[in-house]
Amino acid sequence: MLRNAVTETDAEHTHEPELLEVVSTTLDGITVVTAAGEIDHGSAGRLVQALDPGGLGERPRVIVDMERVTFIDSSGINVLLAAHRDLTAADGWLRLANASAYVLRTLQIVGIDTLVPCCASLREALTA
Repeated sequence: MLRNAVTETDAEHTHEPELLEVVSTTLDGITVVTAAGEIDHGSAGRLVQALDPGGLGERPRVIVDMERVTFIDSSGINVLLAAHRDLTAADGWLRLANASAYVLRTLQIVGIDTLVPCCASLREALTA
């Protein structure tokens, strides 16, 4: 009986990660990458592809709309830092928008907000 009780308890605490959805659109010559779900080791590749400056034209300007991002780990942080570096080297820029309080706090703890503008809304990011 004890074994069944442990199994049931473990099942209650199992966490299924949210798949990361990434959609790119262009608005006034600015690429808006909308991410939804968790940005972690298993999903960061999707974001890497969307932020590749090689496919974004000359002087790539990119906003990552993070309104529906529920979690970001060090893999996601590294993707954002590399994108900032690569976009800046291509004479472009990166801005982040709509991060939840939890995600924004993570970005602040590691200092990304000192390198990459973190805007409260997509509108603010588009006009900054």
